[in-house]
Amino acid sequence: MSRVRRGFKARRRRNRILKLAKGFHFDRRRKFRHTAETVKRALHNAYKGRRIFKRDIRKLWIIRISAAAKQLGTSYSKFMGSMKKNGCELNRKMLAEIAALDGDGFKVIHETVAKR
Repeated sequence: MSRVRRGFKARRRRNRILKLAKGFHFDRRRKFRHTAETVKRALHNAYKGRRIFKRDIRKLWIIRISAAAKQLGTSYSKFMGSMKKNGCELNRKMLAEIAALDGDGFKVIHETVAKR
């Protein structure tokens, strides 16, 4: 039986991983075994980082809304509870933007929600 040369498929698999290692240093970029391990870890950390980023941004929104609500004499939880009870569909991202950039607009929203 003749020998099978496994060039194409194996090379394609290796090159796919080596391409992901662009920007790595020394053997982490050139040698497949080191590269595969490093790329696997990098992809895992990137996945975790995306989740942590979302968590941190949501915390920032809540802090901004809380600070604006405290200036108007109410707590974050009471403000958000009255928002939900009155059916206001503004999400935290938009509320945080309004609270940070347009204090008068946030005051109008607060008064509208508190009045009902």
